[in-house]
Amino acid sequence: MHEYSLVSAMVDRVEREARLRNAVAVHSLAVRIGAVAGVEPELFASAFTLCRQGVLANAHLEIRRAEAAWACPDCGREIAAGSVLRCQACGAPARLVAGDEILLERIEMEVP
Repeated sequence: MHEYSLVSAMVDRVEREARLRNAVAVHSLAVRIGAVAGVEPELFASAFTLCRQGVLANAHLEIRRAEAAWACPDCGREIAAGSVLRCQACGAPARLVAGDEILLERIEMEVP
């Protein structure tokens, strides 16, 4: 379950950010997980529940999904989801431009 190691690294980062700002609590986090990132959102949320402690003890986790998007690297034309991953205009193979990310988008914390 690599979700646990991803969450553990995220929690470490959030704790560092909270310490830098002398936060007394972290209220919520927003994370964007791409559809082809290789992360199961349910396992990620379960791992977060196991890892929260200290300033994160009562933090809420919001997980946002990002759909995969493909485009032609040569002409920039978008490639429709579910279609052949080759540009209809110039024939170049498509490139993944979104959907493989794991991004900590927001930290809401209480600072005195």
